[in-house]
Amino acid sequence: MRLPIESAHALRVACAGVALALWLGLGAAQEARRNAFDDPFVIVTQGLAACPVAEGPLLTEEQIQREAHDRAQRGTSCWLAGRCRLHNAYLYDQEIIPRVVKAVKADGRYGDTSVWALGQRRQVWLKGCVSKPEQREALETLVRQIDDVEGVVNELMVGTAGTPPYKTAAP
Repeated sequence: MRLPIESAHALRVACAGVALALWLGLGAAQEARRNAFDDPFVIVTQGLAACPVAEGPLLTEEQIQREAHDRAQRGTSCWLAGRCRLHNAYLYDQEIIPRVVKAVKADGRYGDTSVWALGQRRQVWLKGCVSKPEQREALETLVRQIDDVEGVVNELMVGTAGTPPYKTAAP
């Protein structure tokens, strides 16, 4: 069956429009995200294979632009208030997170956990899964005692079932 020229042209225009809409939609859905501020994010332990993988500190370009000013202000306020020896609180993170890994491994009680650590502004986020409820609090206490750590955000879940209290990485 052959379409009249006008109908064939209309069909081509409609298909092109649909293709463009799909392409634009996919582009927005898959916008590139990156760790623009180089926040340290590492896996500390890997003992629970079924633990939902934590998402790193990934931001879109728009989020980076919004966050840049706030990070500069929050980072220097610590130094201006006399609470930090370095001129920006974010400068501590590259030293703190390796100390977190070292302390957890040296402790020896966490081989049956899967834990990620994220450092931002002297704060440490613990994400992942522990096998026993007491490990959750013990890990937080251990990390709080590390030099230069100002606070700990405990997002650890007991076991691997259920919805994690942290964002998970895309499959």
